[in-house]
Order: sequence, then C-alpha cells, then structure tokens
Amino acid sequence: MASQMDIIVGNLTLFRCNNSLDINRGTNDHYFRDYKNYTECSGFSIYYKYPTTWREGYSDAPEGDIPNNCSLIQLPIKWRSQQLTQNSSLFDLLTANFTIQWSLSDDCSKCYNQGGRCLTDSNNNFLCSSNPKVKRKSKRILAAATASSIGGVVILVILLLYLQTKCSLNSMIFWKKKGEDYRNVKDFLKNCGSLAPRNYSYPEVKKMTEYFKNKLGQGGYGCVYKGKLHNGSLVAVKVLKESKGGGEEFINEVASISRTSHINIVSLVGFCFEGQNRALIYDFMPNGSLEKFIYDAKSGTNRQLGWQTLYNITLGIARGLEYLHRGCNTPILHFDIKPHNILLDEDFCPKISEFGLAKLCNKKESIVSLLGARGTIGYIAPEIVCKNIGGVSHKSDVYSYGMMVLEMVGGRKNVDVAVDRTSEIYFPHWIYRKIEQKEELGLTDIAKEEDNKLAEKMILVSLWCIQTVPASRPSISMVIEMLQGEVGSLQMPPKPFLYSPSRSDRDMSTSTTYTV
Repeated sequence: MASQMDIIVGNLTLFRCNNSLDINRGTNDHYFRDYKNYTECSGFSIYYKYPTTWREGYSDAPEGDIPNNCSLIQLPIKWRSQQLTQNSSLFDLLTANFTIQWSLSDDCSKCYNQGGRCLTDSNNNFLCSSNPKVKRKSKRILAAATASSIGGVVILVILLLYLQTKCSLNSMIFWKKKGEDYRNVKDFLKNCGSLAPRNYSYPEVKKMTEYFKNKLGQGGYGCVYKGKLHNGSLVAVKVLKESKGGGEEFINEVASISRTSHINIVSLVGFCFEGQNRALIYDFMPNGSLEKFIYDAKSGTNRQLGWQTLYNITLGIARGLEYLHRGCNTPILHFDIKPHNILLDEDFCPKISEFGLAKLCNKKESIVSLLGARGTIGYIAPEIVCKNIGGVSHKSDVYSYGMMVLEMVGGRKNVDVAVDRTSEIYFPHWIYRKIEQKEELGLTDIAKEEDNKLAEKMILVSLWCIQTVPASRPSISMVIEMLQGEVGSLQMPPKPFLYSPSRSDRDMSTSTTYTV
C-alpha cells in the first residue's frame, strides 16, 4: 500500500538503447536531446524525461519513430513533490508500490458488520453467509485474492530490483575489467601536469560537433567528426571506440603528440576522458588524408597531385619523421606510417598523425623491444615480424616510409589483389626492373623532364628505404639529403626483396591496422 507521500500518478516511459550499434549513438543523443541519460549500465543507455505534469492523454514519449537500436519500457512512477528535484536519480522516480482501492455495497457492508462474508453464487448474485464451511471457503477466496495482489506487487518489485541489480552488476563487472585501464590513463594525465592538452568534457565534445553531425571518416579506432571550438577554430574530433591494452593507444597518442611541435606533425588541441567516453581533438586539415590523392580503391589510379607537390609532400614527411627520431627530447617511433595517416592542410603541407601505435624511446637506445608486431600489413618492416633479420629501431619507420613513397609514385597500392600474375602486380619489383634496365617508367602525368627526374629520385630513395636488412637502409636524415641532392648522384640500390608476394600475402595486404 502506498504511503500518504508516495502517490502513484502514472507510468514513466524509458528508452533502452544499445550502445554497441555505434552508427546510431549520435542519432540517439540528438533524438533524445531534452532527455536525461542514465549510462551506468554496460552495453546500453537509458533515456528518460523528468515528469513535470500529468493529465489525461499526456505522453512523455518523443514524436516519430524511435531509433532502431532502442526499445520502450514503461514503469510506475511515484510523485513526491516535496522531495523530488530535477537532480533526482532515475530510481528516485520509480516505485515498487501501487494503490488498491475498492468500494462495498450497502448489502455487503451490512453483511460484514453482522459478522458475515460477502460472496457471490454461481450466477454472480450477492450472497451473505455465516456458515463455517462457507467462511472457510471465503477465507480461501480472500487469501487467494490477497496473494494475487501481493504477487503483483512482488513481481513489480522484482522487475525494478532486476533492472537496478543488472545495471549495478554490469557496471561492477565493467569497472572491474576496465579499472586498471582507467587508472593507467588517469595516472598518466596526472603525471603530464601542465604538459597535457586541454581536457574537454563529453557534453563539450557533443556541442562542438553539433551532436556528431558531420562525419569526416571512420576506421577501426572509431569515427572522426568535424567540429568548431568557441573561438571559431575548426577541429577534427576522433571519437575512440573501446580501447585495448590498458588504454595504451590513448596514452600513446596524448603522450607522443604532447611532446611534439613541428610543422609536419599534426597538432593535438585537446582530448576527452570522461567515463567510457574518449576523444582526441586535432587541428582541422581541409584536404584530408594523403590516401585519397594517391589512389581510389573503386576506380583505380586517380592521381590528383602534380609531381612537384608529391615531391614536396615526400620531403615534408621525411622532415617530420626526422623530428620524431632526433628532434624530440624523447625520441618517438611511429610504427604506422602510411598514406591514410598523413593529413594535408590547405597548402598540401603534410602532417603525420595517428600515434596510437607509437613508442617513446630512450635517447641511448638504438634497438627497442616490442611485445608483439604492430603496424599495417603492406608497410610493416620485416624485422618487426621476423626477429632474426635485425633489431627493431627507427629504421622500421624508414621501411614504412619507403613503401608509402612507392605508392605515391605508382598512384596505386604496391600489391594489386585484382591481378593474378605476381610479376605484374607487385609494384616495387616492377619499378626496380624498369630502373635497372633503364626503360621508360611508364608513370602517369609525366609532362616534362623535371617530372621524370623527381619521380626517379623518389623511386631510388624509396628502394633504398625498403632494403630487407635494417642496416642497409639509410637513416631518415640521410633520406632528406638524398631527396635534396641530384638524381645523378644516387646509386642503384640492391634488389631489396626476400620474395614475391604469394596469393595469401596479397589477401593479407588488404587488412586494416592491427596490433598483436
């Protein structure tokens, strides 16, 4: 029975939305903009609206169809006008009680006052009986009715307790599993002190992206959205998926870029670390990634940049890598150099981005240790996978750089999975043979002799960079010298390949970034 201050006035409409369907999360936040959001349940969120008034025909549900990843729940609500506030929690609004009311007829009242029991016969006619047998029967009927009422209350209480317990249990499991992850990140941010970029709240992230309105791209790490800061500056907001490895990728990104300041390194404006929500906020690069200017996976070769611009980008990336390897107080190995991770500003100045796989090194270290392979297939240096080739060092970034430059030259992937004959589809082999036999390169958009010299210089430098043995590769500083020198002064490198890619290798080359 409800107390005097606990009056049941109707049902509260709740919306349970599955968080695993990331494509709809921004839609949910926008659709339930005026709703409160209960996020303590692992895997799903609950949206609800604080009740202000109740009247006949009133509905607290939004107009139109709800998002596909949401379902509707209605539970009884209690109204304590003297105790509830706008800051009351979801469970303060719900009740496990409900009121049962009934009225007695005059005949039944008279019967009851005389010690009888109000019953009905088989025809549903009123019957007053004081017969002991009937009394026992009526007691059983009354007990059954009472038990039924109590059972309804118990079921409702169990439902509410289940909802609260499930949320609490899921949250407990989640926090136990992710506790170390969060502690790692929080400890890191605390140690960074004033060196850490600005920490934005998740509501600020939603506001700057207009509730994730304009998506720029999507990858295994999450999604990138266009945003605007209070001062009008445009930013790219990378909203991360659930992190792995104790928050290592998030820490790597913030730690690495916080230590950098170079024209060829992307600038980290800030980050968001709030509960399960994590985001990285960068300066906006209007020309996007280098990848879209090299090739188009659907239409084949799609060169949009002249050779002088390609050469300038090649040189700028090398200067950015030299800064990471030698110019920082703490040297940084990137381990994921590829066209997708090179961003271009309005003047096509390249910026190295995506430091999630980076490793900070001691200046005295020439060889670093890795617990497992890291990088993207097609750009990973052989010593990262096969330890007996040589040690992992800054030369591993040089290898990835060389593979990337060859793709810039060829305007295509180094491995073309659409062609069967290996000798025709592996571009490094093909271009090496062209240079070795002094044949026409057959590259697109060679309009003048200067273009041909730039292309040949980029090819020779990249072939030196992808030598199988790390000791045979130049340092990135030497790469810059070679690019700035005359093409006639460059020697022909040895053939750098252990083997021609097999069909299985070509299939693997289409895989996305991975970390073992």
